[in-house]
Amino acid sequence: MAKKPTSLKIRLVSSAGTGTTYYITKNPKNITEKMSFRKYDPRAKNAETGKLGAHVVFEEKKMPPHKKN
Repeated sequence: MAKKPTSLKIRLVSSAGTGTTYYITKNPKNITEKMSFRKYDPRAKNAETGKLGAHVVFEEKKMPPHKKN
């Protein structure tokens, strides 16, 4: 039988409230705390220029449930 993978897929959600998400993998044996990254959000409004597109903090959230057919 095949072994279970050690890396888990996690979802990063924008803190700007735009609904933009990134999906990445994480090894829970090495990194036990919740992850947060500063990444590009194309729907967030830039405070300096007022245009769309800004770098905001993305925080780890729970994965959505798997849809069954």
